[in-house]
This record gives sequence, C-alpha cells and structure tokens, in this order.
Amino acid sequence: MTLGVTAIVLCAALMHALWNALVKGAGDRTVMLGLIALGHVIPGAALALNLPPPAPESWPYIVASTVIHWGYYWLLNIAYRSGDLSVIYPVARGAAPLIIAITAWLALGEALPALAWTGIAAISAGIFLLARPVPGHPVHRTGLLAAFGTALTVAAYSVADGIGVRSAGQALSYIAWLFTAEIIVAVVVLATRGERLRRMGGRQVMIGLAGGVTSGAAYALALYAKTLAPLGLVSAMRETSVLFAALFGVIWFGEGPRRRRLIAASVVTMGIILIALAG
Repeated sequence: MTLGVTAIVLCAALMHALWNALVKGAGDRTVMLGLIALGHVIPGAALALNLPPPAPESWPYIVASTVIHWGYYWLLNIAYRSGDLSVIYPVARGAAPLIIAITAWLALGEALPALAWTGIAAISAGIFLLARPVPGHPVHRTGLLAAFGTALTVAAYSVADGIGVRSAGQALSYIAWLFTAEIIVAVVVLATRGERLRRMGGRQVMIGLAGGVTSGAAYALALYAKTLAPLGLVSAMRETSVLFAALFGVIWFGEGPRRRRLIAASVVTMGIILIALAG
C-alpha cells in the first residue's frame, strides 16, 4: 500500500470517528442525527443526478439498508446518551466484525483461519476491558446493550450493502441512491422536532450538516482506496477509527480511566485488523 493510499484510509478513519464525536457532544443528539442523515443526502443527491441509476435488482437492498439505518441511528442515540464515546464506539465497531465472523462460522459453516480466531479473541478481550467497571468510572449497562445492538445493525447493513452493491452494476450509483434515500430519515426526524431544531441555532445546524457530509466523504474515501489497494489491507487500516474515537473520548470529553480505555481500544483495533486480514 502506497503512502498516498495510506493517508486516504487514515483520513477516512479520522472522519468517521469525528462525526461520532460530534453526535456524542451534541446537546440534542436526536436532531443532530437527523442533520447527519440530511448531510448524507447532499453528496448523495449530487452524485445521483450525474450517474445512471443502479440496477433494479439492487433496489430491495437499498430499501433494506435504509430501514436498518433507522435502527442504527436509534440505537446509536441511546448508546451515546448513557455511555462514553471511548467505550461505545470500540464496542459497536468491534462487535460487528465479530458477529459477522461467528455467524458465518455457525450458520454457514465457513472455516475460520487461525488469524481470524486470534482477532476474535482480541476483540473479546478488548470489549471485556471496556465493559468491566472500575471504581469512580461506572459503565452503564444501557449504553453497552445499545452499543451491541448498534453492532448488530452495522453487521446487518454491511451484509445488505455488500449484496446490493454487487447487484447494482455500478458501486457509486448504489452508494449515491443509498445516501439519497436517507432523506426519509432526515425529514421524519427534523419535521417532527421543528422547535428543537430552531433552538439549536445556525452554528449547530451547520455542524450537523458538515458532520453528515464528513461521514459520507469518509465512506467514499474508503471505497476509493479499495480500488487502489487490496481490500483486506484497506478494511484493516480503516478500523484505526476505533483508536481515533478513543482519543477523542479521553482528550475531548475527559473520559476515563484514560490508560485502560486506550489499551482496550488498541486491543479491539488489533482484533478487527486481524479479522480483516484473515478475510
């Protein structure tokens, strides 16, 4: 992997962690998530207007992914309402590949190489460290459960999008319409919370929209990098977002214990990387 591609992937990882930090730090996370969804629509619609539509076979997966994203946003909101960024993000991001790998093994009979099992063990150990309470720093059960629920939705939409993008004929068209479809989420969330949206002020609204554009750009950068380097390497490096999120949590929000959180996030990151490389 060249230095340029490495920089692209690390930038995508940083941007993904950043928009999660924006949600965590928002006074009204529900409205902020609505603005994030609307921010996805902006680049999505721009691309959709300039690209051919995806193949009809892919539309059921766009619908399914959009519905799953409803659950994703809802659970993410609950998780960040009661849990720390440096706990919720690593659990949500780490448990998703773990769930996919275990499901493939149990339900589909796929044999997992030793490297994948090592990754599963590392993720499990890291999550255990994050979930274990220490004096003065309680870990809220609601936040953890919501984080695991978020991981389930991440695994679900990853599978849906993985199948959908392959049947779309053109990956960028699929992504464009997937982002555009989030207008439904944005309209429902924001139209039913007009007063709360007005109370946020113009600056917070612009931050939310910028967060959505940032999230969409992060996905696009990761996809672009996959055209330039091996998929496993890109996917593995992309998960350095877990470390970025942990750093945001302990530095930006003052979460702790710092050393324990950073070590646990590092272990989770290593586990995700191993599973990605094993694939």
